[in-house]
Amino acid sequence: MKLGISSCLNHSSATEWADKMVALGLECVNFPINCDAGAEKISAYKKAADDAGLLIAEVGIWKNTLDADLSERKKWIDYSVGQLQMADDIGAICAVNVVGTPYGPRWDGGYKENFSDECWQMAIKMIQQIIDTAKPKNAKFSIESMPWMIPSSPDEYVKMINDVNREEFGAHLDVVNMITSPQRYFYNSDFLKECFEKLKGKICSCHLKDVVLKPEFTFQLEETACGKGILDIELFAELATKENQNMPMIIEHLTTDQEYIESVKYVQKRLGL
Repeated sequence: MKLGISSCLNHSSATEWADKMVALGLECVNFPINCDAGAEKISAYKKAADDAGLLIAEVGIWKNTLDADLSERKKWIDYSVGQLQMADDIGAICAVNVVGTPYGPRWDGGYKENFSDECWQMAIKMIQQIIDTAKPKNAKFSIESMPWMIPSSPDEYVKMINDVNREEFGAHLDVVNMITSPQRYFYNSDFLKECFEKLKGKICSCHLKDVVLKPEFTFQLEETACGKGILDIELFAELATKENQNMPMIIEHLTTDQEYIESVKYVQKRLGL
């Protein structure tokens, strides 16, 4: 595995960005700019990563490619194509998004219709359209697993991979996002094994965080920083490394640079990196 963070930290140049990542002992990065930044800036950040020996793990999309407004939907699908093409050009492992939703005001929100056959078919066609238009040679397009939209389980992800039927589609594994029941929470080691067994050979990147059960009724889970929950991080890292020696594991969803720095140090110490 290669450890990285979703934050680009405060920096004033591509070189400073890469130097800060190396100074933290990180081996992979999320690309910090998008396809609209211009060729010169994109090239500068790619060169900085390459010169520092940093694997470019992910290019983020994070737009609603199933927007109910068809003009907005087209805009974000076109943007996704641009991000995937850039990912391919810079040697990134994947470009990643969530499926999105046309069913409510929050673009990544939970709605009953997210699990409808209509939504499933729209998602499959959208993924195929992005891949077929971008035509990546090496980078994968991937959808992050989510708690309240597809794919919310390894079985759903396997079905999605089969239905998309494109070699350029890879699985993005966020295990915490799929821990949505007492069984998956208390037996998260078994759930980790299930994920890696069912998605074997398809996983291109992982997100690393933790989860804790809140004491209030009813059943409430809270995402938290690594070490403040119950996730079997050692097993997660072991399975990820077995899947791919260079598997990106990206720490995410912290607020400040200092929180990221502290989390990196904690994970490195806990895993003996």
